[in-house]
Amino acid sequence: MSMTGGCYCGAVRYESTGDVQNSIQCHCRECQYITGGSPNLIIIVPENGFSFTKGGPSKFARSDLETPVTRFFCNKCGTGIGTKSPARQGSMIIKVGTLDDPSVFKSQAAIFTKDKQSYHHIEEGLPTFEKRP
Repeated sequence: MSMTGGCYCGAVRYESTGDVQNSIQCHCRECQYITGGSPNLIIIVPENGFSFTKGGPSKFARSDLETPVTRFFCNKCGTGIGTKSPARQGSMIIKVGTLDDPSVFKSQAAIFTKDKQSYHHIEEGLPTFEKRP
């Protein structure tokens, strides 16, 4: 499946040509910080089919954590593009809002529901997990 996307100002663009490995909504506290309070809607794709096609994102990884994720974002407009996680070697985690066509997202699970806020919505019948399955 081919998908394209980028940041709000257009300085950073990407393409993904691999099959979607998973589509998740994450309710963890860390994601709530990153999104401003909402669950993080993500699509996970193979890293070897993902590339930045315009611009280069800035990176951030917390130095106080033993195995931090690396977050990619536009240094001009601040848009979070995605993440690489030590827990998902060989994968790129793309933020759904950065896709040119975000309608391709169909959540397959809600994770870290132990941190879910009362204003978060989980679709009825969607598999839920208190932590990572």
